Amino acid sequence: MVHGVENLKGDSSRYAMRYALCSMSDKEMPIMKPSLTYFIMAGLLMLVLTGSAFGESAAFKDNIYNPGKLKPIDSTLKVKVGEVAPDFTLPSVGGGEVTLSQYRGKKNVVISFVPAAWTPVCSDQWPGYNIVQELFDENDAVLLGITVDNIPTLYAWTKQMGQLWFPVLSDFWPHGEVAQKYGVLRSSGVSERALFFIDKKGIIRDIQVSDINVRPDLEYCAIMLEKIKKQP
Repeated sequence: MVHGVENLKGDSSRYAMRYALCSMSDKEMPIMKPSLTYFIMAGLLMLVLTGSAFGESAAFKDNIYNPGKLKPIDSTLKVKVGEVAPDFTLPSVGGGEVTLSQYRGKKNVVISFVPAAWTPVCSDQWPGYNIVQELFDENDAVLLGITVDNIPTLYAWTKQMGQLWFPVLSDFWPHGEVAQKYGVLRSSGVSERALFFIDKKGIIRDIQVSDINVRPDLEYCAIMLEKIKKQP
């Protein structure tokens, strides 16, 4: 099923606490796992000390371009839940190339398409995943971030964000080819804000295409990763 995201905003502390609560059973509710507790507390402490969302510096914020309010969704999906995810190989900001099928039989994969570097929501969304890296680790999953920007642009942007733990890939040339395969390339040439949840067999288990103007709610990501991990 394809999910359009409602306007679910909130700060990173809400995301962290929501994940903590939704990941516990009734019996576990009184006591959180120590490692997850420390992880969440460390993330929240970082936010308190920096005094800014996801640790963004004032200089970074000054370099962000605001495109204004855009058409929420401007594409038609070309893949469906239950299908094999189209394979691809893209250059990584960290060097070398990453191929989707290299994770087959090893990791669940979440592909995060975001529209463009140096824009407000994108610059907030990806650093947010740093706070919940353990969410992916505990569910045997890897996150792949993709934009249609070129490598130099992505290098400068991600360096300003701080170190991201997941691969950041460039779908610049042929322009937007991977986004086009998945059906999330907009008429303006940027991608949608979309998440594809793929299991270890390479099968698409869920698709979330969000309003491009809104950061996706992290609680949904947590729920889907746990669901995929539990499936046979």
